Amino acid sequence: MTDIIQKTAAAAKAAAMRIAGQIVRTELKRSDAFSEKMGANIFFKLENQQTTGSFKLRGATNRLMALSENERARGCATASSGNHGAAVACAMQKLGTTGVIFVPEKTSEAKVEKIRSYDGNVKFFGSDGLDTEQHAREYAKQNEILYLSPYNDEIVIAGQGSCGVELLEQLPDIDSVFVAVGGGGLIGGVGAVFKAHNPDIKVYGCQPKASAVMAHSIDAGEILDMPSDPTLSDGTAGGIESGAVTFPLNQAVVDEFITVDEQQIADAMREYISAEADAIEGAAGVAIAALLARKDLVEGRNVVVIVCGGNIADDKLASVMAG
Repeated sequence: MTDIIQKTAAAAKAAAMRIAGQIVRTELKRSDAFSEKMGANIFFKLENQQTTGSFKLRGATNRLMALSENERARGCATASSGNHGAAVACAMQKLGTTGVIFVPEKTSEAKVEKIRSYDGNVKFFGSDGLDTEQHAREYAKQNEILYLSPYNDEIVIAGQGSCGVELLEQLPDIDSVFVAVGGGGLIGGVGAVFKAHNPDIKVYGCQPKASAVMAHSIDAGEILDMPSDPTLSDGTAGGIESGAVTFPLNQAVVDEFITVDEQQIADAMREYISAEADAIEGAAGVAIAALLARKDLVEGRNVVVIVCGGNIADDKLASVMAG
């Protein structure tokens, strides 16, 4: 397992240098309110301040920058109605390449407009994410262009890991980190960087109970095909591709998975927004909820919570804040 950690950490360091001029070096902020409550030094890594409002820009940028000039000229295809789609559109715009972003037919207009705000070429296909993704893969194959996966790609994972490289520069003596987990790319990249630096740093994977596919899969020792229920954390919801490269990496770096219910997520979002005056999405609320649920893990320690994104619809945010 140490080989996969060292390889991923080295790739993340290279990615951090490669993409430095294309992304925001986001703030690491100590929270007085949460530190006092938890009896620890609690820091929030504000990836919701990233250009597109989430960490996803790191991986998309690294993947496109790794292409040859010829490959970049041909462009890419991807499938996402959320943060990944906006990140790919933004990265393509910055790097002067083109491509297609497929979204399900009933995707909200707000999400489509977010992608189009970066000149993203949006095309509609399918009734759910899996249909859309399969179509995008087939489109990429037929047109001999890159399919840019949101997580099942070592170069994308290395890009997400650049967040961990920044964190160690900002706070070298980190004791533990809480990270929301969907496909496992962010925690895989950041966790590898941390474990390569100091194996004693605790890496906690945080998932909604309504869609804890990675946690259950790690317990089972194999990727499970299992349903997900609706969750505030739409950014982490859904299944994991068979054979995903994130699975063995998560096995290697995650010390413990913490699952939280919808009430805990909503309560955590309200508490954070009230204390920090900073809007966050449901996936970020998952990591904060996990922190709040496990004071036993953090007392007296230097703890980082990655605020993975801040893209939330106005009506959903209003509903959460209203309780």
